Formats: sequence, C-alpha cells, structure tokens
Amino acid sequence: MKERWLPVGVLAGGLFGINVVARLVARFGFGDNTEMQDRISLGMFAAIGVVLAVLAFLRGQRRPLPDWGGEMALAVLVAMVLTIFVGPFVSGSQPFASGAGAFFSQIWLYAGFTLGGVLVGYLLLTAFGRDYRSQSLKRYAEAKQSKPRRVVRR
Repeated sequence: MKERWLPVGVLAGGLFGINVVARLVARFGFGDNTEMQDRISLGMFAAIGVVLAVLAFLRGQRRPLPDWGGEMALAVLVAMVLTIFVGPFVSGSQPFASGAGAFFSQIWLYAGFTLGGVLVGYLLLTAFGRDYRSQSLKRYAEAKQSKPRRVVRR
C-alpha cells in the first residue's frame, strides 16, 4: 500500500515545492514589482509543466497509461490544492486576497500547464514509438518473426 502512495506524495510535494520556491523568490526578491512577480509565477507554471512532461515521458516507457495516469492526476490535484490554499500564506497573503478572478485564474493556469505538460510528454513518447504499448507490439512482432515457419504438407 505504501508503495502505491509514495510516488503520489513525492510528486505532489515536488510540485508544491516548486511553487514555494517561486513564491519566496517573488516575495523577497521582488516585493513590490508586480510585473516581475507575474513573470516568476508564469515561470513556475512552465517549470511544473516541464517536470510533468519529463515524468510522463519516463513513466510512459515502463508502464501503461492507466497505471501511471491516475497517480499523476491525483498528485497534480493535491499539489494544486496545496498551491491554491496553502501557497498564499508562504508569500504573506491569503487565498482570496486578490479576489475571485485571481483565485480562479490560478486554478485554470495550473490545470492548463499541468495538462499541457503531461500531453506534450506523452505525445513525444508516442511519436518516438517508445511508449509501453508500442514496445509491447514490437516485442510481439519480434517474437513472431523469430519462430521458424511451419511447413504445411499436402
């Protein structure tokens, strides 16, 4: 049971850690400069997308999509909830301090970048033919060709 939840927790913690680092850099490095804070926030979302693209590429080689897709979706959901509700306290604010528009835009940005990252990683994996299914079909074809043909006598 522990082996099943450990990757989810580690990924959620890593994604939330990226958020915490970005918030601390924005808070202490660029306290009043909202333009730089927005750029750092966008960079954070891009970094999260890249991390998920790499993980989708790596995990998709070893296991079928239904095995790792649910784990990744749960980890992203947990990290998003932590980012939205706990993250603002790291930067000295509150979750709804900037209003409902900023709150929901953060949800949409997080969802968009994470979904985009996973899609890019998995589509690249599939395009290169290195996904689990393609490799299984390749092994099957090689096994079929390695057996000698049966001669049918009439």
